[in-house]
Amino acid sequence: MKSAFQSKPPRYPTHWLDIPAGALIQQAVTQVCNDYAQRIFGYHFVKLGTLSSYIPLTQSPIRNMVNVIPHISSDLKDSVSQVQNTDAPLNSETSLDEQAIRTGNYIVGQSHILPFSKNSIDGLLLANELDFAQDPHEILREVDRVITQSGYVMISGFNPLSLAGIAKFLPVKRNNILHDARFFTSYRIKDWLQLLGFEIVEQRQIMFSTLFFQPRWQYSEKIQQFLSSYIPWCSAAYVILARKRVIPMTAIRSPLRVKPRFAPVGAASARTPSCRLSDTPK
Repeated sequence: MKSAFQSKPPRYPTHWLDIPAGALIQQAVTQVCNDYAQRIFGYHFVKLGTLSSYIPLTQSPIRNMVNVIPHISSDLKDSVSQVQNTDAPLNSETSLDEQAIRTGNYIVGQSHILPFSKNSIDGLLLANELDFAQDPHEILREVDRVITQSGYVMISGFNPLSLAGIAKFLPVKRNNILHDARFFTSYRIKDWLQLLGFEIVEQRQIMFSTLFFQPRWQYSEKIQQFLSSYIPWCSAAYVILARKRVIPMTAIRSPLRVKPRFAPVGAASARTPSCRLSDTPK
């Protein structure tokens, strides 16, 4: 199996729009992650990476949202300043980007060196963060360090067994950033998580598209459900929900004492029986 570490870091996307079908992927990942987020309770939630920061988790009961991004671009600064100056309520017409900006704080940092203490984060989102990571193992180790003992992690990724995975190796659109993506299988991601003590709760397959070309028409919801039910292995992306499981240590009991084969003779029985007067010889 090819090593997960890559000597040359891949190009890192600054927005979902860097991918031709990025808006559709963002919408599909947001829908699944909002469904998963309703199960996660606690005090702190962290979204790792630039793509994760554009996923609004409006259905999450955790209100303290933090976005960890490698840098803040000028476009993001302008968007944050514009959004913070508005008092309009969130509704279905609000864009996903605006929802994400208004529901989270920003910290400039790296995903493999998180500025959080141990066992302090209740939930994490990695929206295709591992696909554009130089060393995904390093990121998952940091996730394992900061997550609580019953915390959840949501990970989305590109499926190499799909049409998009095949197109990655074809000499088409070489300037597309997807050619730099890692495309790890969901089985490999789940294997890494299980080695770190995570339990796989659920996985969903999303998006049936080549991703390398701007789609001219969208599949209907019924077609998407049909493909997801009968040929899920060929979906372009997937979303995994996992939970950290820590088995408590139990004290080792002392071994059972073996009952002796012969009981010791009591002190009373060891005494010499006294002679009665009637038994004395005349």
